[in-house]
Amino acid sequence: MTFTTMSFAWFMLATFFIYYIVPKRFQWMVLLAANGYFYYQTGYKSFLFLVGTILVSYLFGLLIEKTGQKRYVIILTVLIFVAMMTVMRLPFASFIMPLGLSFYSLQCIGYCIEVYRGTTPAEKNPARYALFVSFFPHVLQGPFADYNELKAELFAPHSFDYDTCVRGCYRIFFGVMKKLVIADRISYIVNLVYETGEGYYGFTVLLVMVLYAIQLYADFSGYMDMAVGCALLLGIRIRENFNVPYGSKSMAEFWRRWHISLGLWFKNYVFFPVQRTELCNRIRKSMKKKKNRYGMTVIPSVIGLTVLWTLIGLWHGFDWNYLCYDWFCGLVIIASELLKPVYDKVNGLSPKVFQSKFMDGLRTLRTFLLVAFSFLFFRPDTLGITFTMMKNLFVKPDLYAAAEFVYWHSYDLFLIAVPLIVLAVVDAMKYKEIDVVAKVHSLHPVLRYCIYIAALLLIYIAKGDTGTIGFAYYVF
Repeated sequence: MTFTTMSFAWFMLATFFIYYIVPKRFQWMVLLAANGYFYYQTGYKSFLFLVGTILVSYLFGLLIEKTGQKRYVIILTVLIFVAMMTVMRLPFASFIMPLGLSFYSLQCIGYCIEVYRGTTPAEKNPARYALFVSFFPHVLQGPFADYNELKAELFAPHSFDYDTCVRGCYRIFFGVMKKLVIADRISYIVNLVYETGEGYYGFTVLLVMVLYAIQLYADFSGYMDMAVGCALLLGIRIRENFNVPYGSKSMAEFWRRWHISLGLWFKNYVFFPVQRTELCNRIRKSMKKKKNRYGMTVIPSVIGLTVLWTLIGLWHGFDWNYLCYDWFCGLVIIASELLKPVYDKVNGLSPKVFQSKFMDGLRTLRTFLLVAFSFLFFRPDTLGITFTMMKNLFVKPDLYAAAEFVYWHSYDLFLIAVPLIVLAVVDAMKYKEIDVVAKVHSLHPVLRYCIYIAALLLIYIAKGDTGTIGFAYYVF
């Protein structure tokens, strides 16, 4: 039962009505029951595994608090969860492999670490803790949530609010369009190319590379739009996970805008702890004695980034493609960090030129192409296909073959043209911090409802096959 199916629509409708009908003190119990039903649809083995994970992390939270935040307890907790995620990804355990394992496991680890740090008191009620971990809008693909932040939303009484529900419906509708029309249609175009990478060159590979970057963004951010929208229908606000990432001017900025909650999780629980290790402290002291301010900050940062991107690669999966993808992203960010004094010096030579809107536009284009290129590691099944496509990208332009490729896929490209324009306009408005929902809602009712009908017809006509194309991040 995924967000784009009719079974989920009926489930959401039933949850919505029951949630607002029952007395407010029972609302969180309705959510807990809804979570259980939703996740049980993924399979009873996955459901039992989720229950076991919740129970283990709940007990460890109590143990950490009871033992006075002993270091060995949190180390044991983290090792158990890491071992669990590792074992579940091995071939012999593939028959279980619960959906969303990598997401809710990191959330459980984060909760236990916060209890250890003393910033979050251990939850005494197992049912309330279970609601936090299993909340259906985020259990399968995030966003990662902080317990202190989310519990105030989950357990507070909520009254029906028309404006909030309207915003929720907008987000769900926009997410459905991104997924069914843009992402699924593009998959028809690019999947065949990524199977082997053979026989496609130059501009065809470039086009496929760019289209896949759009597909992945539409797929993942579309899911997040639907997740945020479903939560809003229940009066609950969860974290935003995307902030117009393709408007970024550097790879580091891109990762602050893409999968935001994942970046924050690894920054809080990996990068900063590495910065506080004895090794990094020794380096800072050594550089301080040598009066090397550059080395004091950059060398520990490079060590932290190397560890961080390696672990993110392993989180994505035990696959060389994922590891190389994250290493590539990390290498670009590290190189930018190392060369920052050079950039600053060059930009200072002519501020009017290097700080102009034109140069910002070039930086945005450069970053987008770098990100799209990095996905040549992420999408193919093997590194062999990755290197074949990278080689073919630069062997020859082959404009005629690219034009022919566009011709043969003109129907799918035609269907996604208008939704892509809508996506670009909405992202541009969001980038300028314009309230898109308020703008649409301020239109004359006749015009507004004409837009609604036209959009519904577009989704109905242009949608892909929802029965065969799942969400891209379900594999994690």
